[in-house]
Amino acid sequence: MRKLCRMARSIKNRRIQMAPGIGGFKPHGMQHRKGPDVFIGFEEYEALKLCDYEMLTQAEAAQMMQISRPTFTRIYEKVRQKIARAFVEGSAIYFTGGHVKMAGWYHCSRCQITFTPEMEAAPVCPFCSSSLVQKFS
Repeated sequence: MRKLCRMARSIKNRRIQMAPGIGGFKPHGMQHRKGPDVFIGFEEYEALKLCDYEMLTQAEAAQMMQISRPTFTRIYEKVRQKIARAFVEGSAIYFTGGHVKMAGWYHCSRCQITFTPEMEAAPVCPFCSSSLVQKFS
């Protein structure tokens, strides 16, 4: 009998409004950390922000991120589990890239921030004034 191999589907980029304005969180008041660092992707951050901060339904949030509602639910549940684990285990939380699409956003290679330029002509980083910026597609 011949075995069929299925190729895994590639992960589509998810639309986010804005990258986190901070790099993450660290527990306060712990002398020794118990758990490993927790990494949250920008799409996970966006899902949490849309549902728990902006109080959108999962269907509304999925539409904003241009993904299906079941895909949104998987992302949302994953980030909630990561945050719960970080709280219980006293782990630091760091925000990382992920599979995202940020229309009109640029990333500075020098200071590692993400921003929208004030003008369309030759963007420069608003923090370090570097011209080493790349447009997100």
